[in-house]
Amino acid sequence: MNPADRIAGFAARAGNAPPGAADAAAADRPDSSPPASVLGDSILHADWAAPEPAAASEAEGAPESSGGPSALARIYRTYAAARAAIGVALAAGIGLAGLADVRPPFAVLAVCLGYSLQSVLWWLLPPAGAAAPMLARGGAAQRRRLWLGTIGVDLLVFGALHLLASGAGINVAALLVLPVLMAGVLSSRLVALGTAAAVSLLLLLTAWYADRAGSTGAVPITQAGLAGIGFFAIALVAAELAARLAREERSARGSLELARRQARLNRLVIEEMADGVLVVDRELRVRTSNPAARSLLAVPGTGLQPNFQLQGRTEWAALAQAVRRALAEGRWPAAGEEVTLHVGAGDTRTLRMRVRFTRRKGARGWPAGEEYCVLLLEDVRTVRARIRQEKLAAMGRVSAGIAHEIRNPLAAIAQANALLLEDPLPEPQARLARIVADNVQRLRRIVDDVLEAAPSATAAAPAAVDAAAVVAAAADEWARTAGIEIGGRLRLDLPRQPLMVRFDAEHLRRVLVNLLDNALRHATGAPGAIGVRLALRDEATALLLVDSDGAPIAPEVEAYMFEPFFSTRSRGTGLGLYICRELCERYGAGIEYRLRADGQRKLFLVVMLRDTPAVQPAAPAAPAAT
Repeated sequence: MNPADRIAGFAARAGNAPPGAADAAAADRPDSSPPASVLGDSILHADWAAPEPAAASEAEGAPESSGGPSALARIYRTYAAARAAIGVALAAGIGLAGLADVRPPFAVLAVCLGYSLQSVLWWLLPPAGAAAPMLARGGAAQRRRLWLGTIGVDLLVFGALHLLASGAGINVAALLVLPVLMAGVLSSRLVALGTAAAVSLLLLLTAWYADRAGSTGAVPITQAGLAGIGFFAIALVAAELAARLAREERSARGSLELARRQARLNRLVIEEMADGVLVVDRELRVRTSNPAARSLLAVPGTGLQPNFQLQGRTEWAALAQAVRRALAEGRWPAAGEEVTLHVGAGDTRTLRMRVRFTRRKGARGWPAGEEYCVLLLEDVRTVRARIRQEKLAAMGRVSAGIAHEIRNPLAAIAQANALLLEDPLPEPQARLARIVADNVQRLRRIVDDVLEAAPSATAAAPAAVDAAAVVAAAADEWARTAGIEIGGRLRLDLPRQPLMVRFDAEHLRRVLVNLLDNALRHATGAPGAIGVRLALRDEATALLLVDSDGAPIAPEVEAYMFEPFFSTRSRGTGLGLYICRELCERYGAGIEYRLRADGQRKLFLVVMLRDTPAVQPAAPAAPAAT
């Protein structure tokens, strides 16, 4: 039974929560703990004559959780241990009296020995050792048996001893405090007051009988009355203290559960953060870290545990020095600073490190200052890529707006130029008109490219198309336009059966044409200088390869070849390969550049998703290009 259930049970017993409130609170908890009524209705709200409802019996059948025994069980076991100690003391007293040749009456001897045996067995055997499970699973009869086996037996035994020992001048009334006190703690207020009333009546009857027998006056009756008042006060005070404990524990239960939920939420957020988070102490020990931080700091091919030491690792020397400086100075730039780590042979990572401090006052044994600091790490490449993407998105929106505005005057220029060409013109004017027409067409292509590259408001729905048919038709049309013969300078290698992929037919044609135009500009005039191949890669993807025998792309150019408006030609727009990449990403495809294994041909490779429900060709899959 966890602390929350202990608290709710005490609250139900004290009468400070409405019926069912403890069960509702327990039902809201994510763990599998039993409802609070398991404790609250066991002894605390026990109606000794009324039967248990079926629903309550089912709820009380839940086992105690592994969070430790309930508060009720601990009090009950402590009470059982105290009874056993009193029983042993009574047995020891009888033994000492026997050694001193003092023989107590047989009735006193029988009562003391019987109580000693019963109290010790009750403490050692399951009734007290498993009090909480019995209270949870038992019904009214079982709980009544537990009450009678402890408080009831104490009332009977101590009352009998009081009656038997009153004639001998021995006062055992103090022992009656124990059952009255425990009745106030473990029972409802009505049962506790009834117990105190029964004990008070016993004391008054004993005093009245002694007064009639010995004519001792009204002093014993007065003493019995005062003791009875004390018993009532003990029962009420015990009940009130238990009620206050219930209120405090119920409040603590709510705070504890909120803290646990908040901790789980914080842990989930930190684990899923893209930024690295490290908690570091003054000895540069990492107390905890999230997966992103461990990924940023790990040497390729190795892994890190959530807790590790920053000192002693050469690759983290710069980070350790920065943390040591931050802890010593107690401040750090709000925007952070860049730290370069050497995590492998020739492999460096530049991280932007931000530091947040945990302020604490100086305490005994601890110096005042910073005990921990929280490091927020972010890969600078990621930051720059995000900034670049934001700039590209903004530039794309602006470019699309400008392209739309250019279309109208461009159409007017084209129409006016076409009207001029309808009439016979002198050769110089006709040549100028043809130049105007050529540049109008060039501007139209640029506008179309810019609009194609602009971010789309709605994502294109992937459609199933026959890539073999689309590639064959697009390659044939492009070859006729470029004046190239298929089988000569252009070599095609296409499957004979349909190859269904998730792509748009027009966009796939656009990607292929852009790649062929790029290959034509750099290829030689030799037969087979340009190659197009379409093949299976695996069960989920297909490959479109466009290669040429042109010179390899320089490394400084390769790094930016898919960026917009980057071109090595003076009259190029720099949007061809960028548009290819954007169109591929719309349909879950990818495009990349590489050299073939022989290093003699450059290759653009497009990886497309297959449309798996469609019938696929039975030909064996072609190996991936290398």
